[in-house]
Amino acid sequence: MPAEKFEVLGLGNAIVDVIARTEDDFLIQHGLAKGGMMLVDEAAAHRLYEAMGAATVISGGSAANTIVGLSSFGIRTSFVGKLRDDETGRSFAHDIRKSGVHFETPFAKDGPSTARCLVLVTPDGERTMNTYLGACQNLGPDDINEDIVRNSSILYLEGYLWDPPAAKEAFKKAAAISHAAGNKVALTLSDSFCVDRYRDEFLELIRHKVVDLVFANQHELKALYQTADFDTAVSAFRNEGVLGAVTRSEEGCLVVTREETVAVPASPIEKLVDTTGAGDLFAAGFLAGLARGCDMRDAGRLGGLAAAEIIQHYGARPNVNLADHAAENGLTIPA
Repeated sequence: MPAEKFEVLGLGNAIVDVIARTEDDFLIQHGLAKGGMMLVDEAAAHRLYEAMGAATVISGGSAANTIVGLSSFGIRTSFVGKLRDDETGRSFAHDIRKSGVHFETPFAKDGPSTARCLVLVTPDGERTMNTYLGACQNLGPDDINEDIVRNSSILYLEGYLWDPPAAKEAFKKAAAISHAAGNKVALTLSDSFCVDRYRDEFLELIRHKVVDLVFANQHELKALYQTADFDTAVSAFRNEGVLGAVTRSEEGCLVVTREETVAVPASPIEKLVDTTGAGDLFAAGFLAGLARGCDMRDAGRLGGLAAAEIIQHYGARPNVNLADHAAENGLTIPA
């Protein structure tokens, strides 16, 4: 029986988000760097959870958010991420399958509990994340189904996978299989603090053509090239010879190739509520366009539209069908 084919396969940390509104004073009180992602152990996660107050629990994880967004665009998707066989893990698995995403990674029967990300959202919509990786740390090469990787046109990887060593090896294995099959590999840099930790390794992935497409926001790109000047960072990025999609918040995005840089304006919003998942959903829209043969400008517009939808409510999973939402805004996803 022929293996099922997918347009995009995501490989990432399977995490449940716990989201709460807070004030800047709370971040200062707890020594948290606003706008960043900090890795914490289970005890620290428990202490912060107790201090957070009322919270909303939603399945998350960077690449998982992107893959759910792609599914909402009507793209055939699959996801690989490690969960513990506990209540939180079963909830995540149910949510992602309900979203139309193929998911078959075996549960861990023992070891750390399913990962959680405590997301603190300040009144300006900025999110500060504290992540307990838990079972994610046990994602390894054995979790990579080679047939699924070979039969997925685009492999999408998150930079956060560079934190757990076994996950890093899974990342490399999947990328090698994908390229051997003639498929494309995309990487999101995930977070400027993540870039600071792994700058040289990320540059090596780009320069050795382990990845074909890189997603970054303006802060991550400047961190990658250790410059405070955005234009200098873009110029360095252009010389790498990969396809790049660089988001700039309300200024929209730049689609960067060696030959040209295309500026795409941001989609308008009524009210900024929570920036959690903005980059994840931008990647969803862009990859949806790329998978269906859209030009770079329309791919960027689809990304901006998805990002605009996600930042107007809490959580990093879309509240509307994104294919319908795109059509209502004059952007049709080719069949």
